[in-house]
Amino acid sequence: MKRGDLKKILPHREPMLLLDEAEVIDGVAHGRITITGDEFFVQGHFPGNPVVPGVILCEMLAQNCCVLMGDGLSGQENVTPFYTSLDKVRFKHPVRPGDTVELTCQITRHRGPFYFASGEARVGDVLCVTAEMSFALMPAE
Repeated sequence: MKRGDLKKILPHREPMLLLDEAEVIDGVAHGRITITGDEFFVQGHFPGNPVVPGVILCEMLAQNCCVLMGDGLSGQENVTPFYTSLDKVRFKHPVRPGDTVELTCQITRHRGPFYFASGEARVGDVLCVTAEMSFALMPAE
């Protein structure tokens, strides 16, 4: 699905919608975003040596995980996914303008409104970040 379809599932909007496209194959979310260098998060990080901040890479993973929770997000009115934990995050390689980030995430377990997931981000064959995450689907205020 492209950005228009993602907006039907995700509550995020520009400039915080951080996926260009995503699809679910056999319970695994495969997301993609190409970093152009025009994004707000690389403008000052770092001048002359632009790098995507680690927290933004984690947010990309989170949004990709939300694609897996799509039925729960679109099936419940006024529900917002919130990070509840971010564990075992490892940054292995920087992501720079011109890179296409390939994200893969899967839900490892689910209990009530809580979802637990693992994910990774790669540029080509190069592993850039891995993480374990959890989320809660909470009623919007």
